[in-house]
Amino acid sequence: MGRSAEALHHDAVDLTNRGLFGRAEHLLARAGVVSDDRDLHARIAGTQALIHARSGDLERAEAVALAAWQTSGLSDETIAILAGQLGSIAERAGRLDDADRWLTRAIGALDDGVERANLLVNRGVVGMERRDLARAAADTRAAAEIYAAEGLEVDAAEARHNLGYIDLMRGDVVAALAEMTRANPVLARASKAAAAISALDRAEVLRDAGLLREAEELFSDAVDALSTMRMPKERAEAEFALATALLRNDPVRARRIAASAARRFRRARNERWALRAEGIEMRARLAAGSISGRGERVPASARTPRPQAVAALVDALGAHRMPVDAAALRLTHELWLARRGREPAARVVRTPTTAPMDIRLLAHEVRAVRAAEQDRHAQARRHARAGLEELLGWQRQFGSLDLQTSVVWMGHGLMGAGLRSAVKSGRPDVVFEWSERARHLNLQVAPLRPPPDPELAAELAELRMLRADGDTWMSDPRATELRNRARQRQWSETGSAEVHGRATLDEVQGSLDDATAVVSFVYSGDGLSALVVTAQRVSLIELGDWSGVRALLPGLRSDLDMAAAVQHGPLAPVVRRSLDERIGVLSARLLDPVLSAIGDRRLVLTAPGVLNGIPWAMMPTFHSRVFTVAGSVSRWLQAGRDVAAPSAAGFAVGPRVPRGAEEARTAAAAWRDAQVLDPAQIAGVTRLAERSDVLHVAAHGRHAADNPMFSGLELADGTLFGYDIDLIERVPQTVVLSACEVGRSSVRWGEEAVGMTRVWLHAGTRCVIAAPVIVADDEACELLGRMHQGLAAGEEPAVALAEAARHTGIRAPFQAHGAGF
Repeated sequence: MGRSAEALHHDAVDLTNRGLFGRAEHLLARAGVVSDDRDLHARIAGTQALIHARSGDLERAEAVALAAWQTSGLSDETIAILAGQLGSIAERAGRLDDADRWLTRAIGALDDGVERANLLVNRGVVGMERRDLARAAADTRAAAEIYAAEGLEVDAAEARHNLGYIDLMRGDVVAALAEMTRANPVLARASKAAAAISALDRAEVLRDAGLLREAEELFSDAVDALSTMRMPKERAEAEFALATALLRNDPVRARRIAASAARRFRRARNERWALRAEGIEMRARLAAGSISGRGERVPASARTPRPQAVAALVDALGAHRMPVDAAALRLTHELWLARRGREPAARVVRTPTTAPMDIRLLAHEVRAVRAAEQDRHAQARRHARAGLEELLGWQRQFGSLDLQTSVVWMGHGLMGAGLRSAVKSGRPDVVFEWSERARHLNLQVAPLRPPPDPELAAELAELRMLRADGDTWMSDPRATELRNRARQRQWSETGSAEVHGRATLDEVQGSLDDATAVVSFVYSGDGLSALVVTAQRVSLIELGDWSGVRALLPGLRSDLDMAAAVQHGPLAPVVRRSLDERIGVLSARLLDPVLSAIGDRRLVLTAPGVLNGIPWAMMPTFHSRVFTVAGSVSRWLQAGRDVAAPSAAGFAVGPRVPRGAEEARTAAAAWRDAQVLDPAQIAGVTRLAERSDVLHVAAHGRHAADNPMFSGLELADGTLFGYDIDLIERVPQTVVLSACEVGRSSVRWGEEAVGMTRVWLHAGTRCVIAAPVIVADDEACELLGRMHQGLAAGEEPAVALAEAARHTGIRAPFQAHGAGF
């Protein structure tokens, strides 16, 4: 006996929801043949209409659904279901008023059950597009409760996922990631379409959190996945989201992708979304300018839009009730005009009350740049300061280091405007204030240390196993899920109310003794300056041609790596000479101008992100000089100097470190109370860290540029991640990382750097000794062994390191980070 028409239709609906349209249409045809029920035939037609709509044929979809709805003699429930389908089709076409009327009519005719839940979900989507988030959340939450009561796991997960998207629209990226992470495993199993849409929305969370590279990869994967399915609107939405994420990093590519999305929306007769995509395309053109990077003319479609075209599109977006999109385009154009000293299109800078944080900050930036172009620099700094304070008010909700350092991308433009204005003022106190503001941006909120979490520990253990399988672990679906869950747990540490204050120039100068100086390098976007502070005087020094320094940086890392690898043989002198020449020129450009001001003092050094990775210890001027690289002068000052001398040291040796065991034994011999773990395992190292004043790890490291919290140290049983370090209850005063790569940092938006050094400092360690590049094993063994003699004798870390360099004559890139003295 064959299956009933009702069962066939039920399965066809499920396949349609999963994006498997071909199989669904086959079952619908079979159901239509074996049934003579008028209501069922109408419902079959309604399901077929939805397939047409999701395949991009909205005209045909609406005709089929409307004909079915007009069929005489249908039950009230069938009429309501068809009305809801007409509402869903209208939503896909961007006719939100029509969609709301159809859906509200249908919901009013159904008392309860799964069909009502389906309609509530669809009306929730309409509410999201209208930014009526309270109503959208109420509808979606009611639907989720119905699905859960009916035992419909996938439908409930989709509704909970939508609630996460509503949280994202409210600006709550923590709650958004939590909801989406919980829903993702179910959706990933449901179908490829559900998995792709889930990934697309989670990528938007990462984008809004500032993790743009990771978001771009997810967006690209979603575009590729949806391109193989009959889902043109969803593919266009994925292209729209990818273009939005690319606006800051790659506006040329953003323009191309946004233009493609606009064409797809227009083919689908969705004028509303087509206008949104055109808004992103126009913003990308404003960001990219009208001349390509090689200087040739670019096509007319890529040139900077005329003011009349911008105004027309802003008006069109407003007419379609998209005030946020309209404001984003209008403000981007105003910023473009202001930077070129042109007359503003609108005198007053306004934002909608529903504008998200990035658009509100864009308005502050427009005000700041306008004032600066009119030489009203004090006013420019006030506007920039107001925007950054608003960002701080949002940032202080987050306890996670990862999230705190990533969301600051939103303040990048404001910080640049403030720094440029500060440097133009020529006033050292103003320059210091803004230098500290830039250095302090991801340091000012005191992050929360998470409580012990057995589930997180288990998930990190599984992730370690996946990482051990090879370099493809970053693309493994299970690894992706585990990384998202680890991130979500850390992000959920919210509510940190403590804000670290910034020191004034007078306070810093008053705290310095005659033997100490502060050197703060300041990058304004136009050039590089150095602010030198001693107990006697303050000097603001222009460092000349920034382009000359910038040209030296790309080849620096390769020269350093080559010099570490080629220690002997005929090539060694050639490699060393190339490195010495490059470092010599950098030293002459960056340090020679400040020598007369610093004398032979020990130094507290702060540097902007553009100078990230420079091995200061290898500069001729810094050889055997005591110095520490501080996150900010304020944090160095707050760390205090009254610290007990260390008494217990721990040493951990990872696999495949040629002289690691010798390095650990040599260094441990300097201490009365020392413990060596060889081979070191993760649990043993975390216990050793909790009872050591100094922890020395001789292990290879891996630097994960996309998410430095997954950087780590390779131990015998896997990788000790940055997230693991956050779980150590008591961290050592000093950590020595004698490993390849782990001293590196990823620059986030110009001023923020996060790496293993920062993870340890965030966890409470006062000072980290590490190198930003590969170090020859022989040099590390000898230099650090001598350094431990000084540490064991009570010398401060930066002093012990400098004395070791002087005694051995070794010029290696190890340097003190944090409070090295």
